[in-house]
Amino acid sequence: MTVVNQHHVPSESPTRGTLEAKDVSAWFGARKVLDRVNLVMEPKTVTALIGPSGCGKSTFLRVLNRMHELVPIAELAGHVLLDGQDIYDAHMRATETRARIGMVFQKPNPFPAMTLAENVMSGLKLTGTKVPNADEVIETSLRRASLWNEVKDRLDSPGGALSGGQQQRLCIARSLAVDPDVLLMDEPCSALDPTSTRRVEETIAEIRDHVTIVIVTHNMQQAQRVSQQCAFFLAAENQPGHIVEAGDTLDIFNNPRDERTADYVMGRFG
Repeated sequence: MTVVNQHHVPSESPTRGTLEAKDVSAWFGARKVLDRVNLVMEPKTVTALIGPSGCGKSTFLRVLNRMHELVPIAELAGHVLLDGQDIYDAHMRATETRARIGMVFQKPNPFPAMTLAENVMSGLKLTGTKVPNADEVIETSLRRASLWNEVKDRLDSPGGALSGGQQQRLCIARSLAVDPDVLLMDEPCSALDPTSTRRVEETIAEIRDHVTIVIVTHNMQQAQRVSQQCAFFLAAENQPGHIVEAGDTLDIFNNPRDERTADYVMGRFG
C-alpha cells in the first residue's frame, strides 16, 4: 500500500484511547473511496458510523487499524492518531497497532479447531505475549464479553460449537484479552437474532468505560441505543465517501444540521 504525506507532530497529552482521523483519504487503485475524513473518537465513548451502503464506512474502519494496507492496490493519505501518535509512522509496526486497535467483524470468526479458552488467548499467543495468569485473563475477558456464565463449564469445547451470538461475544472476548485501547466493530449484529443482538449491545454498554468503541451499523435504532457520538457518511454518484455531519447522537437524530442527515435518519433514503 502507498501511504502519502504521513509526517505529523503528535498532539500534546491526549487522553488514553483517543483516536483521531485527520484528512483521511483512501483509494483502491484509481478509485477514490474516501475524501478528507476528519473525526475524533473519544475515550469511554461509542462512536457510530452510519450511512448508506457503499459510502466508505467499512473502509474507514479498516484504515483505523491498518487493515486497509493489506489490499495490494490500496492507497492512503492523511493521518490516524492514537493518543497523538500517527499509527502509520514508519517505526510503528502494524501488528502492534492492531493489538491496540482491535476489530470485531460482521460475521463471527472464532477459530473452530480451537477450544473456547484457546480462542480467548489466541491474540496474546499471536503477539508472543506471555501471561502468568492465563485462567484469570480468560475469565476476565469472557466476563467483560458477557459470556462467562454461559460457557464457564465448557471452556474445552470448540469455538465453533457456540451459537452465532455466543461466537460473536467470544470474538469480543478474544479482542479484549489483549487489552486494546480501541475496539472497532463492523456491523457486529447484522447476522444475529434479536436476543443475541441485545446481549452484544449490553456488552458494548458494559465495556465502553474501558475501551474506545467505533461501530459501523445500518440499524438506526441500534445507533441510537448504543452510541453517544455519531458520524453520517455519504457518497454521491461517482464521488468518494465523506462525512456530512458528526456530533452527539441525540443531535444527529433529533436536531441534524444538514437536510441530507435528516432525510437519512428519518428513512427517506438509504
